[in-house]
Amino acid sequence: MAKILICDDAAFMRMTLVKIVEGAGHTVVGQAENGRDCILKFKEWHPDIILMDITMPDMDGIEATKEIMALDSNVKIIMVSAMGQQEKVFAAISAGAKDFVVKPFEPNKIVACIGKYV
Repeated sequence: MAKILICDDAAFMRMTLVKIVEGAGHTVVGQAENGRDCILKFKEWHPDIILMDITMPDMDGIEATKEIMALDSNVKIIMVSAMGQQEKVFAAISAGAKDFVVKPFEPNKIVACIGKYV
C-alpha cells in the first residue's frame, strides 16, 4: 500500500480524500492546504503519491509540482481539480504530474488512479 500526501485548500476535500484513501487501505502521511505547505510536508514525509489540487492560495499545484519533481522525480503526483482547466492540466502534466482526476469525482476514480502507481 502507498504512503499518500493530500494537498488541497478546502478542508472538506482533504477530509473526503482521506476517507477514500484510507478506505482503500493506503496510509495518509499528511495533509497540506497550499503548495508551499505541500513542499514542506513532502520533505518531511517522503510520500509515494501526492493528490494535488491545482488552484490554491500562496502557491498553486503547478508550481508545487515543479519544485517537488526537482527534489524527487520518482514521486507520483496526481492532480485532483475542477473541470474546465484544460490548459492548467496540461501545465501540470508538463511539470511532472502523472495523472489527473476531475472534481467532482466518484471515490472509485481516485482509488483506480492510485492503483495505477502502486
